[in-house]
Amino acid sequence: MYIIKVKGVAKIPDYVQLRDDKFTLLAYFRVDRPDKSLEKIGLGEKSEYIMNLVKDLPFGKIVKLEL
Repeated sequence: MYIIKVKGVAKIPDYVQLRDDKFTLLAYFRVDRPDKSLEKIGLGEKSEYIMNLVKDLPFGKIVKLEL
């Protein structure tokens, strides 16, 4: 799984994308509201770990997420 943080512009907020190994989009959520999206794909229990990673992740960098 891969994680990407996307910088918002003007009134559009920052977003996070979670993609599988074939780079198919699994989840797309605002940085400040990850709960429902992570629950929906079965990663609710990993949300704290994922969001700590997102906090330090630079915008536009693709990082392999090992869960």
